[in-house]
Amino acid sequence: MNKPSTEVKVLVVDDQPLIVEQLCEFLESQGHPCVPAHSTEQAIERYQADVSIGLVVCDLHMPERDGIELMRALKEVAGRHRVFEAIMLTGRAEKQDVIRALREGFADYYQKPMDLDALLEGVRRQEQVLLERRGSLEDLGSLNQRLQDLAESIDDLYQDLEKARGQGVHRRASDAEETEGDLPPAFEKLSPRQLEVARLVSKGKTNYQIACELGITENTVKLYVSQVLRLTHMHNRTQLALALTPSSSPVHQRFTTH
Repeated sequence: MNKPSTEVKVLVVDDQPLIVEQLCEFLESQGHPCVPAHSTEQAIERYQADVSIGLVVCDLHMPERDGIELMRALKEVAGRHRVFEAIMLTGRAEKQDVIRALREGFADYYQKPMDLDALLEGVRRQEQVLLERRGSLEDLGSLNQRLQDLAESIDDLYQDLEKARGQGVHRRASDAEETEGDLPPAFEKLSPRQLEVARLVSKGKTNYQIACELGITENTVKLYVSQVLRLTHMHNRTQLALALTPSSSPVHQRFTTH
């Protein structure tokens, strides 16, 4: 009895079209949709184009770029937000090649000619590993979002407290002196705490120095800096510092002359 079809696609890579065709036909008959590729370059293109690909079955020895180079390229494409599992096929199972492949990230390997039932078992085993990794990645993303929401809630509470004390960001004389003019429009949406961190960044202070000055942890400072960069649509601390530094300032001139 065949296993019900899965949404996880298998990228089958080999420079011999007949092998690719046979493997795809067999795996698809067992409920595993496949994407064929006859070279490393074609495999990379098809992996980039189809986010449903989560398993890779590829030959180790191929012309131009071998299976290990393919693994490196796919990991670069995948980045931190996409995961896959890979199985290596080889007609020459030299010990050093197998060791290199496993170190690079291949989960398993099979000697050619393959025992198709054994390969099927390996594919299904790696599919379960993949699904568990995807679940962990989703849980991590959810946790990060919850931390972000919590930080924003704390910002809102801080802002409400400042307003209740009559010390809103536009009412404080010290803040007015620090800005040396009106705030750039991009900074008007920041909470008082976020703006405070942004000003300290603009003065060239490190995360550690900011943490000491504000009485918070360095990790919290990193979170605030990340929020400020996201809300102001800036790419780095230098761009942030320039935005809050008057053009007549020696600091501004030092950055812009390089």
